[in-house]
Amino acid sequence: MKIETKIARFTTPLHLESGRILEPYEIKYETYGELNEDKSNVIVICHALSGSHHAAGRYENEAKPGWWDNFIGDGKTIDTRKYFVICTNNLGSCFGSTSPMSSMNKAGEAYRLKFPVLAITDIVKAQKRLFTSLGIDHVKAVIGGSMGGMQALCYSIEYPDFADTIIAMATTAYTRPWAIAVNKIAMESIRNDPAFKNGNYTKGDLIANGLPGLAIGRMAGLIAYVGPNSMNNKFGRNYVETDGLYELFGRFEVEKYLEYNAYNFPKIFDPLSYLYVCKTMNIFDAARGTDKLPDALSKIKCDLHLISFSDDVLFFPQEMEEIYNIMREMNMENVKYKMIESTHGHDSFLVELDKFKDYVVDILEKKI
Repeated sequence: MKIETKIARFTTPLHLESGRILEPYEIKYETYGELNEDKSNVIVICHALSGSHHAAGRYENEAKPGWWDNFIGDGKTIDTRKYFVICTNNLGSCFGSTSPMSSMNKAGEAYRLKFPVLAITDIVKAQKRLFTSLGIDHVKAVIGGSMGGMQALCYSIEYPDFADTIIAMATTAYTRPWAIAVNKIAMESIRNDPAFKNGNYTKGDLIANGLPGLAIGRMAGLIAYVGPNSMNNKFGRNYVETDGLYELFGRFEVEKYLEYNAYNFPKIFDPLSYLYVCKTMNIFDAARGTDKLPDALSKIKCDLHLISFSDDVLFFPQEMEEIYNIMREMNMENVKYKMIESTHGHDSFLVELDKFKDYVVDILEKKI
């Protein structure tokens, strides 16, 4: 599989939903496979909150491959022998695109808390400019899960002629109070951590010492992403063998899991980016700019495929059912909905690929 990683720089102002302007800005992106002559084999992949442009393949000396490596590649569900796949790093993220820690002036001063709040529509608009710069004005499909699913929905509504097919997984048409509350724990934990220094920390300090506030916030996210069924199956009530049951800080295996994953997270993800990305997710509303959700959904022309997961406790299946039901009530036949019986919660779209990969292949081959 051919993999290329690039950075595109734009000097044309990006007018944001908030009324602010981002100028200049950069987008880091990765491509897989080969673009065919008429550019008809393009598939856009949109990543989730803590994801990146590195969706597949493995860099030299990299311990783990891209976050959807089991899904994208030669002979895999998104077959890079047939398709040219593009995944961009979202604006605001900390993996190479313009973000709060990027320089905002020639003196090299970072934006930090002066960075603008971005909406999903801003991220998609920037991606669309990238694709236009590459001579890509139409794609075969846009696919994304969670926050990536929000982007996919945004494409279907705001750029209805851009894609033949949209596949949105484990997402919602607007972020509900439950998900906002989960993000609130992370945001408050970060803000109130002395090491955060009101956004004036240094990267070196975080790499060396971590940021407990971000780690604690990440724990809240992990609980929602993994879900109770997966935790029950994986950990049960197993206790760490080296810890005493009656030691106050002795741990169950699930606690050890949360500690390990959460306290390593600040070493790879920037806390300011986390704040901004959570805010972007919180304010998402596919009907923004219209009076009601049906008004927004009525603009969709492409084939829209919605995939939910039965034990998702971040974006519940009924949230995707709502989109389907509204469109069917308007006699729109270009929407399909499938719920996957899952056991890994919200993260099922990343983990339980065997349960839906054939379904996605059939969608891309127009058999569904």
